[in-house]
Amino acid sequence: MTPERWRQVEELYHAAQEHGSSVLAGADPELRGEVEKLLAQEGSLLDHPAWEMLQPRPGARLGHYEIVSKLGQGGMGEVYRAKDTKLGREVAIKVLPHHLAGDPERLARFEREAKVLAALNHPNIAAIYGVEERAIVMELVEGETLKGPLPVETALNYARQIAEALEAAHDKGITHRDLKPANVKVTPQGLVKVLDFGLAAMTPTGAGSGDPTNSPTLTVHATEAGAIMGSPAYMSPEQASGRAVDKRADVWSFGVVLWELLTGKRLFGGETASHTLTNVLSAEIDFSQLPPGTPAPVRGLLRRCLDRDARRRLRDIGEARVTLESPRQAELATPPSPSRAGWLWPTVAGLLLAMLAVGYVAYRRATAETRVLRMSVLPPEKAIADIVAVSPDGRRIVFVGALEGQNELWIRELDSLSARPLEGTENATYPFWSPDSGAIGFFEGGKLKRIAVAGGPVLTLCDALSGRGGSWNQNGVIVFSPSIGTGIYRVAAAGGEATPVTEVSYASGENAHRMPWFLPDGHHFLYTARNNDPERDTINIADLDSKERRKVQTASSNASYSPPGYLLFLRGATLMAQPFDASSAQTKGEPLAIVEQVRFDSLNRTGRFSVSRNGVLAYASGSMTIGFTGGSVGRAQLTWFDRSGKVTGTVGQPGAISWPSISPDGRSVVFDRVDQNGQSNIWLYDQARRTESRFTFDSASSAYPIWSPDGSHIAYSSAHPIGAVVFLKPVGGAGDGEILDPSTTPARPTDWSRDGRYVIAQVLDPKRNSDVWVMPQFGDRKAFPYLHADYNEQFGKLSPGGKWLAYTSNETKRDEVYVQTFPSPGGKWQVSTNGGTRPVWSRNGKELFFIDPGRKVMAVEVRGGAKFEAGIPKTLFATRFAVGGSTWFDVSDDGRFLIPNEVEEPSTSPISVVINWTAGLKR
Repeated sequence: MTPERWRQVEELYHAAQEHGSSVLAGADPELRGEVEKLLAQEGSLLDHPAWEMLQPRPGARLGHYEIVSKLGQGGMGEVYRAKDTKLGREVAIKVLPHHLAGDPERLARFEREAKVLAALNHPNIAAIYGVEERAIVMELVEGETLKGPLPVETALNYARQIAEALEAAHDKGITHRDLKPANVKVTPQGLVKVLDFGLAAMTPTGAGSGDPTNSPTLTVHATEAGAIMGSPAYMSPEQASGRAVDKRADVWSFGVVLWELLTGKRLFGGETASHTLTNVLSAEIDFSQLPPGTPAPVRGLLRRCLDRDARRRLRDIGEARVTLESPRQAELATPPSPSRAGWLWPTVAGLLLAMLAVGYVAYRRATAETRVLRMSVLPPEKAIADIVAVSPDGRRIVFVGALEGQNELWIRELDSLSARPLEGTENATYPFWSPDSGAIGFFEGGKLKRIAVAGGPVLTLCDALSGRGGSWNQNGVIVFSPSIGTGIYRVAAAGGEATPVTEVSYASGENAHRMPWFLPDGHHFLYTARNNDPERDTINIADLDSKERRKVQTASSNASYSPPGYLLFLRGATLMAQPFDASSAQTKGEPLAIVEQVRFDSLNRTGRFSVSRNGVLAYASGSMTIGFTGGSVGRAQLTWFDRSGKVTGTVGQPGAISWPSISPDGRSVVFDRVDQNGQSNIWLYDQARRTESRFTFDSASSAYPIWSPDGSHIAYSSAHPIGAVVFLKPVGGAGDGEILDPSTTPARPTDWSRDGRYVIAQVLDPKRNSDVWVMPQFGDRKAFPYLHADYNEQFGKLSPGGKWLAYTSNETKRDEVYVQTFPSPGGKWQVSTNGGTRPVWSRNGKELFFIDPGRKVMAVEVRGGAKFEAGIPKTLFATRFAVGGSTWFDVSDDGRFLIPNEVEEPSTSPISVVINWTAGLKR
């Protein structure tokens, strides 16, 4: 069988395994027979006779080299021990198999390795002897693969030899890009040989076994910008981010290898390559794990090699080689002889006294001259900045910004003149920092995610339907508030299953725990316990291992801890500093007012401020806000639009308004309004009389109103001792209303069938996914799930005839609008094509409207006979939804759209930064 024929068998075999035997129908009969034979015997390609015929085997010849035995196999091919019949020496031959020879990328890497080795001639690099067809003939290195832990002196000796090999390569303009223990061998004589230059670059450019020391080499089109190359556990942060690299990438990998030689432990690991990359980008490096005998200069060398900022990293591996040549020079220096000691020690003592005197003067001067430094950080032109977080090291701030209606995270280095967006963070909110300031956690699309500050892939950690703040400790644990109405949860910073840490005390009036903040010990954390009565909101302290918690302060605000010992929180719009002992979690004395007019989101009861470990305070200035819409905090006006987007009228007074619903007879509108204390209540508007009247007077917030089909009742969501549940209240009635089903919580209604038999609700499941539920209004009225999956299904809306239910789902990793049969889910049709949410049916059931990712109103013609049919979505007009990012709207009988439209231009106030803020405290 020829190599070409073999490739045909291989390709067809894989296609049949992936797509089924139907793909064999049009294949060549002989070829089909070969593949069918393999499939029938449940074999593999290795079982095919051609496999052995096409591989080098003992006794086979490649030119004048005779194969002796197979040494190993990797991603670039097989390596064989062979005998050079001309010179009588043993060699190693790396062979590119036939089935890979047709891969241009693999072939290019193979050829590149040969050229790189030909350019190098160094005792610590395996030499090349020649090239045959698809084969590189190399020096046979006898010995063991590098592994630790080793005695410190031995580890440093081997590391020095690796450094010499890399220095020789770098001097030739060659970057290895895949340095790891599996690519280094040590001969019985103690000589180190660096192998495998298959990923090497001649100029700086930018899943196998479970053992990361032999982890898969990742390559994605090696000649393209943004390629990710290397072995996950050993690649540099810039490699992991897919950015261009230079020789400093080898310096990082060298540091990782040296760490492993000294400790015997992998510095970065994870369950998958993705988790490993995440840790490379952001996991804290604990240098205390180095053996006690590690010389101080080597500790310093490792810190420089393992600096994630390539600009501060050791620039030349030759410096490492110099350090390792005499690492104990300072520690093992010969003591002075008695003849010299008489004059040496007085001299040293005199120098020390002089240094102390100079230091004392400098200290007194520095103390006297300590000043508060204030600066303003302007958002990008035409962008709005909100929800600011300063990095623990005080060097950067991240904020949520909105530019032309698009939210994303922006990074501003405090020593820079401009901010830059973080690609991949569209619609992100509530950012928080990793303890090493190298990564940022945030919430988006119903998930908790993270991204490296340097950029790169966004990693999803777990579900978080509507996150409200997070905090990340030095041990790789994140605590966060996953959704409205829940306690605080914890999850590993590498991702995984989230588990609850605190429980909401609904019986005491609590309705949510939010905005956690780790204290310095990384075990205890602060959080805000929201109450139905905002005057009873408290700042509490809890720990990771128990559900016990204790009140620290009464305040309707998030809280942060600032060294050397202050609790920061808001009272109104004033930022307060309360003396606080973090070790005992006790406040002391009275709080001090430090900044006025700090922006406060009264809907979420969250102040827009943040503080670093070293005294850098950042905050957004401005008046009190209600909700957050990507930086926009203007009021909303319920506005009527026709199909072209022309304004035809308004409803009521502007304010923090959302969730409008038109009565069945079209005479009234119900909506919720948030007051300045963050309290939400439901209001009615009479269109004929043009008057507003309050509908709910609960002590708890009420929202999400839906009309009954006859207009006599309104269903809505409100807090209850067991959580947010669906209430039913007659129009004009008094009291708090009737609970539909207390077992569904937290829940909110989204629709009511025209025949009055079913209320559609949105319920949060224990995994914090949103599900569509049905609440029958007949029989035992026991609610049941209609859609329940490991993703979010929400905003259910019934067609006028009650046969179809439209809803939003993120099962494809973005929100799309779908339709299924009702009351039992059956056939399923996707209506939106490029993202969509908040479906609303026309009153005659012939159209379905929704909002696209650009906040445009879309229309789709539908037909619902025996089978549902949908046309192509068409854009009607752009919107300016306001208040909390809500895109809820309704459509009247005559086809007009009622939308909470933003009526105020958003504020462009700068972010204020105060360096050394404690120096400004008034005692």
